[in-house]
Amino acid sequence: MKCDPTLYRAAPPSLAVKPRLIRHLFLPPLVIALMIGLGYIGFWVSEHYGIRSLSENGQRQLELHARAVESEISKYTYLPSLLELESSVSKLLDDPTPETRQTVNDYLEGLNRRSRSRAIYVMDTTGRVLATSNWRDVDSYLGEDLSFRAYFQNAVRGQPGRFYGIGSTNGEPGYYLAHGLEEHGKIIGVAVVKVRLEAMEERWQRARLEAFVSDENGIIILSSDPARRLKSVVPLSDETKEKLARSLQYYWFPLNELQPLARETLAEGVEKLTFPANSELASDDQDITYLAQTRPLSDTPWNFTLLTPLADLRREAINQGILVAVAFALVAFLLIAWNERRKVIATRLAAREALQEANNQLERRITERTTDLRASNERLKGQIRERRQAEETLRRAQDELVQAGKLAAIGQMSTSIAHELNQPLAALRTLSGNTVRFLERGQLDVASTNLKTINELIDRMGRITASLRSFARRGDDKGQASLGKAVDAALQLLNSRMECAHLDLHRDFKDVQVQIDQTRLEQILVNLIGNALDAMQSQPLPELWLEGEEYDGKYRLRVRDNGHGIDAEARKHLFEPFFTTKPGAQGLGLGLTLSASLAAATGGHLGVEHPASGGTTFVLSLPLVSPIPAEPI
Repeated sequence: MKCDPTLYRAAPPSLAVKPRLIRHLFLPPLVIALMIGLGYIGFWVSEHYGIRSLSENGQRQLELHARAVESEISKYTYLPSLLELESSVSKLLDDPTPETRQTVNDYLEGLNRRSRSRAIYVMDTTGRVLATSNWRDVDSYLGEDLSFRAYFQNAVRGQPGRFYGIGSTNGEPGYYLAHGLEEHGKIIGVAVVKVRLEAMEERWQRARLEAFVSDENGIIILSSDPARRLKSVVPLSDETKEKLARSLQYYWFPLNELQPLARETLAEGVEKLTFPANSELASDDQDITYLAQTRPLSDTPWNFTLLTPLADLRREAINQGILVAVAFALVAFLLIAWNERRKVIATRLAAREALQEANNQLERRITERTTDLRASNERLKGQIRERRQAEETLRRAQDELVQAGKLAAIGQMSTSIAHELNQPLAALRTLSGNTVRFLERGQLDVASTNLKTINELIDRMGRITASLRSFARRGDDKGQASLGKAVDAALQLLNSRMECAHLDLHRDFKDVQVQIDQTRLEQILVNLIGNALDAMQSQPLPELWLEGEEYDGKYRLRVRDNGHGIDAEARKHLFEPFFTTKPGAQGLGLGLTLSASLAAATGGHLGVEHPASGGTTFVLSLPLVSPIPAEPI
């Protein structure tokens, strides 16, 4: 009884399976996408409210520190105008005698010491320093021409001179406050107070505050980080750089620009700036982001900027985003686990019912399947026997085809072999008749010589027939062959054709042992050399090269001729059975096919090359028996 194959065929997927497949394929990516999305939303919300809180707190600090800078600057504003009340200063400007200059120098020295400023000095209307508080120092300003300074030019015109620059004498930065000294409504000189503001930078550093002050040119003149000082916070054109260089306001500093990677304006005077790791604003090897809050300083064209690093806020926002994503993932996992548990319970109940139903039919199906398997087993055994018989028949047919190729080659050589045997037979007939006569005449020496010649001719005929017998016998599938002996045997069989063609033979190979039957190697060489002789029939000076080389555990023998070569169309079918380029019935078209088959059966290869110089080269590659080849022959 045959069982119904449909009982064991997999059921086609039903519509109920597709939603499950969709869930398995799309649910994990959906959960991951929601995790990432919710995590990013949590990060964004946390960062947004964190920045708002930092901005409010930073606004209070910005106002506090900006007022401190304004207070520090304003306390020196009165000093230049105070010199207008000193009679010795007016006297010096009217009549600059050495005694008056010394008196003013002493006065300015004491005033500078009491006010704790950096320097106080008086210039005439030409910009020449007449008296200064640092007259004792080596780098004193006394006698210096500072008319090029902007604060002098403003003060001499009656305007307040407010200027931050680097001293041209000693290269020391400072804040200059200048005032035009008047007498009877006319400006007779300029009083200047130089103030150093580095104390504010030191206070910022002690308070771990990141802030800087930029002047009207956008150049940072005060900074809690010295590396940022004299850097530009706005792009400077070439004309502006040239103008500032001529004024020597910043001496010869290059005024490099602090260029952020990203800039986002959050509100008026509030920006989010990101600087690269190699920037002066980056304290480590990572990009750093700041909340920058800027406020103008009253009574000056300067701006005070407070920098609040957002690294801690960003880390906290990332943690919040991760926490939201993990919480969602946990909830999603619990829901998925609960749903899977519910489905597992339902599946178990359904499986229990199906198992009960399956047990009722199990014995019947086992019996039917056993019968079917037994019949299938018998069919397989029959197919195996048939395949083995077919393989045996194929092997015998291949052997017969190889033998037929040999006999075909012998048939093609029959004329030359008959010629080889006819010459010794004719000589034997003549010598035997002469020997009888010489014996009758008693000329034993001559008869003995003729008999020796007859023996040599008989040996020659024996060698010819031995070569034919050796070539005609059947070969084995496995064996070892001497390349030199195989070449000699093939040349012996084709000797008459080579002599008729007046062939010039070049031998350059080693007598190595290769893995192939000796007879089969001889058959391959007879086919290749015979084809070369056929290709050189019309060649007035035929040449044949037998060249060998060892490569990668194999030995390559090249059989090259200088014949007419093979055209491109014939090359496509060169190794196909029954394809031949020889005219008439001279060839069966099996020589190259059998030779390639015999070489491949031993793990070798037969290929063809077409040299640019003409002719054809067949390359026979066979595995070596011994890695040490013999000497060249």
